[in-house]
Amino acid sequence: MKNLQKIILPGLVVIIVALIYFTYFSPSDELGDFSKLSTNSNASVQIIVKYVSEKGISRDREGNTLFYVVDKNNKEVKVSGPGKLPPGMDEALSLVLTGHLNNDHFHAHGIELRN
Repeated sequence: MKNLQKIILPGLVVIIVALIYFTYFSPSDELGDFSKLSTNSNASVQIIVKYVSEKGISRDREGNTLFYVVDKNNKEVKVSGPGKLPPGMDEALSLVLTGHLNNDHFHAHGIELRN
């Protein structure tokens, strides 16, 4: 009986840790939420969004690209990205932006395509 108890407790711990990992920490394909990001933080975060191709891509005076994306709540946000964008952005199902949220736009340091 003692040997059975030594197996059950570690087994339960492993199951609980696995549940926490797969429900909270596992990567997701779900779109992110801009309302959960802080405008007071300059920490780089990743967020999954959809590109709004109808608004197109433009450039500012510094050579950065400007375009629009939407999150899971359909909140549209202007993105200031690097000068060179990945090819095939119009066909991508979603984008992974790495950067930080400012008051009026998201400043992206990196852009990855997700299909």
